[in-house]
Amino acid sequence: MPGKPDPAVEIQRRYYTDTAARYDSMHAHEGCGDPAITKFVSALLQMLEVRSVLDVGTATGRGMRDLKRALPGVFVCGVEPVAALVDQALQSGDTAGVQVIRATGDALPFANGSFDAVCEFAVLHHVANPSAVVKEMLRVAKKAVFLCDSNRFGQGSSAAKYIKLALYKSGLWGVFNYLRTGGKGYTITEGDGLAYSYSVYDSFGLISRWADRLILIPSNAGDKSTSWFHPLFNSGGILVCAMKDKS
Repeated sequence: MPGKPDPAVEIQRRYYTDTAARYDSMHAHEGCGDPAITKFVSALLQMLEVRSVLDVGTATGRGMRDLKRALPGVFVCGVEPVAALVDQALQSGDTAGVQVIRATGDALPFANGSFDAVCEFAVLHHVANPSAVVKEMLRVAKKAVFLCDSNRFGQGSSAAKYIKLALYKSGLWGVFNYLRTGGKGYTITEGDGLAYSYSVYDSFGLISRWADRLILIPSNAGDKSTSWFHPLFNSGGILVCAMKDKS
């Protein structure tokens, strides 16, 4: 028998269902929505001669639409678990020329190496187990994986950044975050719904073992390199480009 639904998942999906019609305007501010990031990803996809792309957590299909416009000859597919967001994509016309499948990122319904490239844009900080999603992305990718998401170590004051890194490296971040969130592990805000404290560096080990080349780029407009720790301590969002030399 199926297990009891995760309350956190239910909260997040209800939030997206209630805000589906306003999703694009509400999240236009996110760093991964920066047109420069889309152009950079598209350029790398062209360089790698990618013929198929999977967008994990495609929401209303805005990211798929932009990729398809930049690369009209590439097959673009997206997976999204929230029915209201898929319906919104269909109503807005953002699924023209692309394919959308109802599925979750931690159980992608595709065989190993099904896509040349797999990407996610601001999805991982909304899931309790981002490693499960990243592992699935790596499994179905042949040439490249792109993570464009948050970086807790680049957020807050200078002291807070160092404290967070020290707690993470000492293995105490989980305990601290549990206490900080009152045992829930997540926070809820009006603009972002239910979110977890996440950094793309949490997934660095998985990505680096899979990839032959890694490129890290600040994804928030206005982030500046002010130290040797850039973008670790200077960018609240980072685009990770992981590539294989040979597929």
